[in-house]
Amino acid sequence: MLGPVILAASRSDKMRRFVSAAPGTKQVVDRFIAGETVDQVVPIVVDATSGGLEVTLDVVGEDITTVEQSYAARDAYLELVERLKGLGLGERAEMSVKLSMFGQSLEGGHELALANIRPVVEAAAAIGTTVTLDAEDHTTLDSMFAIHEELRKDFPQTGCVIQAYLFRTEDDARRLAAAGSRVRIVKGAYKEPGSVAYLDKAEIDKAFVRIVKILMAGDGYPMIGSHDPRLIAISQELARQAGRKLDEYEFQMLYGIRSDEHVRLAAEGHRMRVYTAYGTDWYGYFMRRLAEKPANLLFFARSILTKG
Repeated sequence: MLGPVILAASRSDKMRRFVSAAPGTKQVVDRFIAGETVDQVVPIVVDATSGGLEVTLDVVGEDITTVEQSYAARDAYLELVERLKGLGLGERAEMSVKLSMFGQSLEGGHELALANIRPVVEAAAAIGTTVTLDAEDHTTLDSMFAIHEELRKDFPQTGCVIQAYLFRTEDDARRLAAAGSRVRIVKGAYKEPGSVAYLDKAEIDKAFVRIVKILMAGDGYPMIGSHDPRLIAISQELARQAGRKLDEYEFQMLYGIRSDEHVRLAAEGHRMRVYTAYGTDWYGYFMRRLAEKPANLLFFARSILTKG
């Protein structure tokens, strides 16, 4: 049960300093983080899309404490939109955002996050792409869904994320599985109490399947966020049963994880989108990747030992 321990460490400044200073950290971080700047990530976007893949780009850094930092986050995404504009990729390169990075957790955060995200969504629409609102811990979701609903009034292509481990998510999926909606389903990667979330992996997997079935049977556009071969195969079968064509849903996987599977699914004709994170404030994102899979943690531990 290392996952909850690692997730707790993701909020620790002491652990942040320790991990950042560890000699093997950069090797592992580079596996999950595409770069620190827009200049570094643009060639990766071009290479991926040239190879038949699609991408969603995440500027990491949700742990902000000031209004000024929320403005900086907004500006970082606006810079990204400007760089994507010249590539002419349309929805093949979209963006994912965490509203905490836009000030959601600050005083007056709901209104602040909405005000900050709106120009990003507007700029994205102007170049033919869109934005997906990432789900964070359960205390933020009502605000996230309200902002999502407000943005969709003017930008109906705005997507959102739901998490299979939360008890509420099946109801959320039924509400969101409407015409024109874009919904990414993931297992969930935040430390949640047993009062609101399934804690057992088998129960989370069962919930994931139930939710995919709801989304596939609905009128929206499901985005299946998983690296699990079994869940991918089940999702393909549920899409077939629902009569969906290959371009009526997509798979999403993280940059640096199961890259061979990215290529295989795309070669089979599936829409395959790679969640590509970049930026300097990588710690929280990195620790959630370690928590999701023990093999990632072992890879990190070996890197520290061999570089020490």
